[in-house]
Amino acid sequence: MRYMAIYRKQEGAAMPTAQEMEEMRVFTDEQTKAGILIASGGCLPSALGARVRASAGRLSVTDGPFTETKELIAGFAILECASKAEAIESAKRFLKVARGDGECEVRQMFQ
Repeated sequence: MRYMAIYRKQEGAAMPTAQEMEEMRVFTDEQTKAGILIASGGCLPSALGARVRASAGRLSVTDGPFTETKELIAGFAILECASKAEAIESAKRFLKVARGDGECEVRQMFQ
C-alpha cells in the first residue's frame, strides 16, 4: 500500500546542521534501499510560495508568506508499506532524525 507522509514544521525553524543533514541522508538511503521510500522532497519558505483558492466559482491567488498558519508543510515522502502501522513507524523514525518540533500526517493514497 502506498502512503504519503506530510511533514509539518513551524515556519522559520532553524536549518539543519551538516551533521543532521548527513543523518537524514543515511536514513533516506536506508529507506530507499529497503523499498519503503519511493519519493521525497522538501519545501522552501512560504515567502516564496502562493496559495490558489477556488470559492463560489472564482479563483484567487495569495502570495506568501503565510503568517496566519502556525505550521506549514515542510516536506513530504511517498512510502510503500505493508500496513498503516509500518508507515507510522517510518514517520516516527523520520521525526527522530529530523529533530525539533514537527509532525507527520500519514495518509493512504489511492492506487
